[in-house]
Amino acid sequence: MAKTRLKSGEFAMELEQDPPLWTDRKRILGLPISFTRYTLTARKLLLNTGLLNLREEEVLLYRVRDVSLSQSLLDRLFGVGTLCVDSSDLSVPHLHLRHVKNPDKVKAALSQCVEEARRKNRIRSTELMGVPDEGEDGLPDDLDGDGVLDNPGDEGADVAGD
Repeated sequence: MAKTRLKSGEFAMELEQDPPLWTDRKRILGLPISFTRYTLTARKLLLNTGLLNLREEEVLLYRVRDVSLSQSLLDRLFGVGTLCVDSSDLSVPHLHLRHVKNPDKVKAALSQCVEEARRKNRIRSTELMGVPDEGEDGLPDDLDGDGVLDNPGDEGADVAGD
């Protein structure tokens, strides 16, 4: 197999292209006149902002934990809403898709794509449904269930060596 020289800016592999499943722009008074664009593919959610200085945020769909929708009265009048996407991505833990058209349909499509991406990547989400006796710091006071407080940050905690 002969080696080929790559020119500057070329790749030796075929880059995978995801066709967009949904695209929209942030809307002002229901009109798409902003420089914020949203794109949903089968693998990721993209947020592109800017006119001169461009910025792109990307969240892989298998990392999405929750999608919530909010609509003000004005949003409902213009047929738009804001989706908040919570993810386990450290660089973008919360991604807001502001003032998108048909937000309920977008939320349903996004949720469906997230489930499919998790299935393809064999990702299972396990959630802690509730922790009894949580302290003010959000940590359970009795970690091992023996009736003795285990969190040293709490007053009155029984810490080894006292």
